[in-house]
Amino acid sequence: MKYIAMMLLSLLTFSAAAQSERYEQKYNLLVSQLGPAGVGVETVLDNWARVDSTDVKMLVGRFSYFFNKAQSDRVVEKQKNKYLGMDPILALKDSTGTDIYYFQEIVYDDNLYGQALKAADKAIRLYPDMLELRFLKANAYIAYEKESPDMASAYLLDLVRQNRTRRTSWIYEGEPAGQEFFSDAMMEYCYTFWTIGSSEAMDAFLHLSEAMYEAYPDDYAFLNNIGSYDLMVRNDPKAALKAYGKVLKAKPDDYTAIRNSVTASRKLGNMKAEKKYLHMLVKYGPEKDRNTAKASLDVIDAM
Repeated sequence: MKYIAMMLLSLLTFSAAAQSERYEQKYNLLVSQLGPAGVGVETVLDNWARVDSTDVKMLVGRFSYFFNKAQSDRVVEKQKNKYLGMDPILALKDSTGTDIYYFQEIVYDDNLYGQALKAADKAIRLYPDMLELRFLKANAYIAYEKESPDMASAYLLDLVRQNRTRRTSWIYEGEPAGQEFFSDAMMEYCYTFWTIGSSEAMDAFLHLSEAMYEAYPDDYAFLNNIGSYDLMVRNDPKAALKAYGKVLKAKPDDYTAIRNSVTASRKLGNMKAEKKYLHMLVKYGPEKDRNTAKASLDVIDAM
């Protein structure tokens, strides 16, 4: 009897797996034809969930369904020529001659967006080591919050804290994801915040860069970020030079630190420091920058 019971259990498990695979195929076909929130997609996902409510592909599909269904387009007007890193779709002048820029923006239905997050949260609870699920939620926060990425920033900072205490690698698309991969991903998020460009996004850029540099002080790309914040946002070239100096002490050929040190020295009016970094740019920079640096040195020497 025990053998028969085991055989029946094995057959039922195989049957469930086969049904789940068939629903996955149906889902993929529908999405390819109608998009992730197309007609019939929710029905397939519901039937799939009845077969296996823990299938990660089903849960991601459910997230994608609600996330995309929550979206609608609108046109917004701004008095700036960049919004969320986007170029305007139209530019006009108002009655006073002021330039007005129009951007296409995606807005979200709160209820549908909340259901998308519930699907993501369930997937993360069931598969806590899958890093792409964490990125899924972070990206959803960024898309929803736009110029005020407070939840996205807090979520990513918590992810950095989790990464510091992990004893095993994350898994990304079925493969172990080491520290270099994680750092590259966090740098991409820093770039996203910088591109958004609002004061709140720039603060998120700084906080994530500081958290990563504190956790991994040998990763000087994040110290460069801090220097860039000092230079471009705080308008404090002296502090920026201090940050870049730490980078160059460890990595004398770091192109970003050298190039930005030239800019910071120029802002300070420190010609001696500018010449120093221009010479470094001639030595380590790409050909175009080397030629420009040589021309700048010729001008300085002729003064």
